Amino acid sequence: MAKNKKSQKPKKNVTEAVTPSDVSIETETQNQVNEIENSEETVETKQVAVEKEQDNKKQNNSKDNDKNKKDKEGKNKKKPKKEKGKLKRKTKETFSELKKVTWPTFGEVCKKTGVVLVVVLIFAVVIFGIDYCLGLLVGLLR
Repeated sequence: MAKNKKSQKPKKNVTEAVTPSDVSIETETQNQVNEIENSEETVETKQVAVEKEQDNKKQNNSKDNDKNKKDKEGKNKKKPKKEKGKLKRKTKETFSELKKVTWPTFGEVCKKTGVVLVVVLIFAVVIFGIDYCLGLLVGLLR
């Protein structure tokens, strides 16, 4: 019986040496895996937080709906005491704003009043002049 040389392959003895670059690649991949795991955990915690917020919103909406139902039924009417509180608050705010205003002195008021009167008199004379001229023109047409 003759053996085929092709069917028998010589075995090679291969010894692989681990280089420092292989170790750094392994540590880098391990670091990447750790980062992915950490990011997955943060995503999960964020999802849980979002779900809690949604549950809180649903509860608040149901409470608001209950209040709206009571308002429609007339059980939950507004009290007039709150309006008095609003009025007090508005008056306090108004007086605080008036305190911030810089008021002019009496002399400044007199000067500005004089300027206004002079401007009004000038315009009165101009309008009277135009009216008188137009009256003469209309008189000539008759």
